[in-house]
Amino acid sequence: MAKEEMNVETVRALAKKLRNWGRWGADDELGTLNFIDADKVVAAAGLVRTGKIFSLAIPFDDQGPQSGLAGRTNPQHFMLQDGGDVASGAQDFVAHLRWCDDAVTMPLQCATQWDALAHIYFDGKMYNDRGPEMVNSSGARANSIDKAKDRIVSRGVLLDIPRLHGVDWLEPGTAIYPADLDAAAEKAGVQIERGDIVLVRTGQIAQVRAEASWGAYCGGPAPGMSLTTAQWLADHEVAGYATDTWGTEVIPNETPDVFQPLHCVAIVNMGMLVGEIFDLEGLAADCADDGVFEFLFVAPPLTITGAVGSPINPQAIK
Repeated sequence: MAKEEMNVETVRALAKKLRNWGRWGADDELGTLNFIDADKVVAAAGLVRTGKIFSLAIPFDDQGPQSGLAGRTNPQHFMLQDGGDVASGAQDFVAHLRWCDDAVTMPLQCATQWDALAHIYFDGKMYNDRGPEMVNSSGARANSIDKAKDRIVSRGVLLDIPRLHGVDWLEPGTAIYPADLDAAAEKAGVQIERGDIVLVRTGQIAQVRAEASWGAYCGGPAPGMSLTTAQWLADHEVAGYATDTWGTEVIPNETPDVFQPLHCVAIVNMGMLVGEIFDLEGLAADCADDGVFEFLFVAPPLTITGAVGSPINPQAIK
């Protein structure tokens, strides 16, 4: 399918059409997570049949994908107390007990993570008509990720686009359109429902592993969601979506004059929860094996006050 000719005015028109500012009140900081209610959580819990649990996180270590783009580095893990301290007697001031402690330093968006609604601005605004003055050197005073600390439990659905097309992975630059999402859902035997978290597999993590290199994973050419999927996400009233790529969107972007246009529409205007760098390979293999593409999905953020993103260890439970 050929790409549409799109530009900043396309983004602005979609943003205005799909905007949820004020939908849940002027003070709302949850956006589409409002689609997840108690009944949705109870129904999602009922999807657990086998007790199989799949972690969807990549390792948080110095072998991650970050290349320094936007100042992001891979996690740096170091020990505060280790076996040497025990052996040397440095802890002998404590009776009998000995210990190891460690610490980690990392950008919150360096591996598997959620974007907060305070993460992205478009035309000077973030979600719910808030300006840049709401985020300063102390963090976000609105739309921060900690507001979602007890809201990200729902029905998860995997849409496996490479499986749909009979390939191991989508080639970089391949756009995923609404028709692809619908066809993948039909092939999986699922219907997308209000409040779902939709996981879209492109296979880029499989490609990275096959080539034994992250290559241009961070910010380089990538398969991903077309801007046209914004309408699909709105029509289905999903609570959020995530992919196995650096930025979820097809790169090169479809709009030469707007970087990451789907972020501008989905996060800023729809208030959509967006997840990046998910490892969907193990889950996808199991779904293909047993034919079950829906599951309980649990992925709370860390409660970092004022943060504009959070590392996570998402769990798909079948």
